Amino acid sequence: MALAKSKWTADADSLTAAAPGRRGEQGFSLLEVLTATTIMAVGLTALAQMFVVSTNSNHSAKATTYAAVLAEQKMEQLRALSWTFDNLGLPLTDSQTNTTVSPEQAAGGVGLTPSPIGTLSRDTTGYCDYVDKNGVTLGGGAANPPAAPPGTTYIRRWSIEPLPTNPNNTIVLQVLVTRWRDRGRADTNTGVTRLPDEARIVSVKTRKAT
Repeated sequence: MALAKSKWTADADSLTAAAPGRRGEQGFSLLEVLTATTIMAVGLTALAQMFVVSTNSNHSAKATTYAAVLAEQKMEQLRALSWTFDNLGLPLTDSQTNTTVSPEQAAGGVGLTPSPIGTLSRDTTGYCDYVDKNGVTLGGGAANPPAAPPGTTYIRRWSIEPLPTNPNNTIVLQVLVTRWRDRGRADTNTGVTRLPDEARIVSVKTRKAT
């Protein structure tokens, strides 16, 4: 009988130890709950900040890419203008095409005439045009200096400068695309600074015989 009772007691103790959930019936303490809540709050805050940064970065990248497309379009338009030699070997320069309107016009513009100083830092007649949010050209403005028409989202400015080492045959083309806004200190009389969501491209064009 003693042996049987001892065995029964051992079996009862084993069942008690193996019973699931017996040791966790008291639940979590208030300190444990507060600690877990704090850790979760910190994690969610960091995740929210990462989401905001990612959203802003994507928006800026999208704006920069769109500005680059607009700048490339204008650069290709300028590079397509005549800057060659005629059949007699004399310089032939397009100085009439109006590239501030769409479609461009064969007269009424400046073509590849060298630009005044500072056309990248301010709107200058003949060397800027305005674009809406859908990429549609709104023209270059009729006033002097030109004024952005309603619906303007982007401003394209460009400069045409003779290369100092070969001014008669080589020109430097620059195009800046910026949003319609106050650029603050980014615009100066001596130069221009590209802001993060803007585009600025440079190209060189040399005369070639036709």
